[in-house]
Amino acid sequence: MNTTAVFCIAFALAMDAFAVSIAAGVALKTFTRRQTIRLAWHFGFFQFAMPVIGWSAGNTVRTRIESYDHWIAFILLLLVGANMLREAFQSHKDEPSKKDPTKGLSLVLLSVATSIDALAVGVSFSILNISIWFPALVIGIIAALCTGAGIHIGKRIGASSHIGTYADMAGGLVLIAIGFKILYDHGALGHIL
Repeated sequence: MNTTAVFCIAFALAMDAFAVSIAAGVALKTFTRRQTIRLAWHFGFFQFAMPVIGWSAGNTVRTRIESYDHWIAFILLLLVGANMLREAFQSHKDEPSKKDPTKGLSLVLLSVATSIDALAVGVSFSILNISIWFPALVIGIIAALCTGAGIHIGKRIGASSHIGTYADMAGGLVLIAIGFKILYDHGALGHIL
């Protein structure tokens, strides 16, 4: 997998964190540098850790599924992308929360929720026998940067924005496109068409 594809995946996976951080910025209205760093750090760390966990789990079964691994990677990316598209049309992400999303259990739950997609991508990487360390690092850094930007955008644009919806839609479409590219690279699309 080339560097461009890794960055595309990283940005696609960061869209959930970006959308949630916009909602956090809207909810908080005023926030400190510490809150921004805490949210960005946790979202970035979980986005880094989840692909590594998925990759480790996927390595245990890779040798058993090598002949159809590209189909599994495609299906996982398709499901994650479709889920992101579905979530883009649900309005609950843009509703401001009454709690401080940068503290306690809320922070942990949001970190896990925004990084579950990365777990499936990690499994896909292991199935395709792709090293995880560089992609996981890129995914974590991009998520942290998008989170930091999102919280400030949320403060500036207020509750009326739908930018989080568009970000999730773009992320979902990118993951689906990468899934099709994997099939194309393995010559599997020729068998279908």
